Amino acid sequence: MKNNFLLPKYMPPDFSKSNFVNAPIVKTEHTTEDGIAPENYHSTSNHPEYIHITKEKWILLPDSRMDAVIVVKGDKIEVKEFRNLKKDESVVIGRTENGEEGIYVHTTGFDISDNRSYDKFAFRTRGTRETPFSRSYDDLYKLLKHEKYNGFIVWVLGPAVAFDKDSRHAMQTLVENGYCHALMAGNALATHDLEAAYFHTGLGQDIYTQLLQPMGHYNHLDIINKVRSIGSIKNSIKKLNIKDGIIYACEKTGIPYVLCGSIRDDGPLPEVIANVYKSQDTMRSFAKKATTVIAMATQLHSIAFGNMLPSYKIEENGNVRKVFMYVVDISEFSADKLANRGSSQAIPIVTNAQDFIINLHNNLNLV
Repeated sequence: MKNNFLLPKYMPPDFSKSNFVNAPIVKTEHTTEDGIAPENYHSTSNHPEYIHITKEKWILLPDSRMDAVIVVKGDKIEVKEFRNLKKDESVVIGRTENGEEGIYVHTTGFDISDNRSYDKFAFRTRGTRETPFSRSYDDLYKLLKHEKYNGFIVWVLGPAVAFDKDSRHAMQTLVENGYCHALMAGNALATHDLEAAYFHTGLGQDIYTQLLQPMGHYNHLDIINKVRSIGSIKNSIKKLNIKDGIIYACEKTGIPYVLCGSIRDDGPLPEVIANVYKSQDTMRSFAKKATTVIAMATQLHSIAFGNMLPSYKIEENGNVRKVFMYVVDISEFSADKLANRGSSQAIPIVTNAQDFIINLHNNLNLV
C-alpha cells in the first residue's frame, strides 16, 4: 500500500524585510577560561535560530540544541555545551531574539495553516489520558514507513518493554525490519532484556505468565554477573546462546545502542557508560542524526535526550526538515515534564508501553 506521508515544508524567515536588512551584525566576546561563557552570552533553544554574521548573510545554526552557546570561527558557527568551551573562543552575546542584536529565533517555520478558525477558549487542547490517540497512531505509522528509508529513527527505551514476551518480540522485529537506527537506554533495559532471553523472566517474573519464579529476584543480578565475567554483551550473546530479544536484534543487525549509567545501577553491564558527561556526548552524537525519536517508559532518559534534540535538521542538500519526537508513557506527567523543559515539539501518547509497541508491530504488518 502506498505511503502518502509528506514532510511538513519549512518556511524560512523573509530576510528581505527591513528589520532583518537593518539588523546589526551579531556581537561576540572571547572566553577567558575553559568551560566559562562571557557575560551576556546567548543561550540557544531547540527552535531554528539564525545569526547575522555578515551584512548580507544570516546563518541557520547547525546541530543545535537548547541551553548551549554559539561559537563563531571565521564564517563558520558551532553550537557547544558550556563545559566544552575553550579559552579564547568567540562566543555570541545578546539576549533578544527578534533580530535586535543580530539573533533571530524562528518559531513558526513548520506551521501549517489549515484555514480553520479556532475559538480563543477551547477544551482538550493538551494530550491526556482522556485523549483519543487514533490520529497520532496513524500519523506515526506513516512517518515510520517514510523514515525507514529516508530518515534516522532513534528509540529511547525504559525496561518496561522487556518485561513482556509479546512487547519484547515486537521491539525486536521493529529493529530487525529497519524501524530503528539507534537505541538509547540505561543498564536496566539491556539487563532485563538479556535476563528475559536467558531466564525467561523480567525481575524474576515469567515474561509471559507474570508468575514469580523461585529465587527469581537473583536472575537480573546473575545475568549481569555472567556478562561481566565474559567481558561484553556481544560475546555473551554467543557464549550463552542467546537467540532473541532487543539487544540481540541490535547486535545481529549492527544497530548501535548506547547504555548510560545511573546512580542506582546494579553491576552494571560492561558496555554501560558510567561517566555522565561521556554518556551525554555519546547520546548527542545520535541526537544530531535523529529525524524521528520515540521515547518510551523512561522519564529521565526521555527528558535528557529531548533536551539534546533540535526541532529541525539541515540535510546534506541544504533543505531544512522537521525532527519528530513522540513521548509514550502510562502517565501524562512524563510528556508534560518534557514540554515544560522546552521540548515543545514532543507529541504525547498516553498508554501502556506494551500496548503501544504491539500496536506498532501489528499495524506495520511485521512478523
